[in-house]
Amino acid sequence: MGKILCATRGGEASIQTQDAAIARAKEIGVELIFVYIYDVEFLARAKYTLRSDVVSEELDRMAEFLMTMAIERAKQQGVQASYTIRHGDFDAELASAVNEEEVSLVILGHPGKEESRFELEHLQEFASKLQEETSIQVCILPE
Repeated sequence: MGKILCATRGGEASIQTQDAAIARAKEIGVELIFVYIYDVEFLARAKYTLRSDVVSEELDRMAEFLMTMAIERAKQQGVQASYTIRHGDFDAELASAVNEEEVSLVILGHPGKEESRFELEHLQEFASKLQEETSIQVCILPE
């Protein structure tokens, strides 16, 4: 098995997903790549003026901080890890990352109660679609 790609954000649910991905990577002895994806397209519909480049820079800094913490937890458990931050549509960017990073497993986080963009049923549909499109195994953790 090659590398694991773990889609993640911030918050308690994401930390649980990261920890599950770290455990899986350690179990099978592979590299782990965290991917953080965000989209600032919502700013185009805002009723107030915000510079998307400024917002994007702030989100990048926040993402780098969160990913650095995830990398540190992985290293503490003996897992080689890295991260990538992507901008744009989540579905398209995740599929692109899967292909570019040449991974053999994608881990998605079990939806949190309120902060998740997905309900479990929709996440399962998304996972199935991604698996079909990329021919890469996709699993939802923690189970």
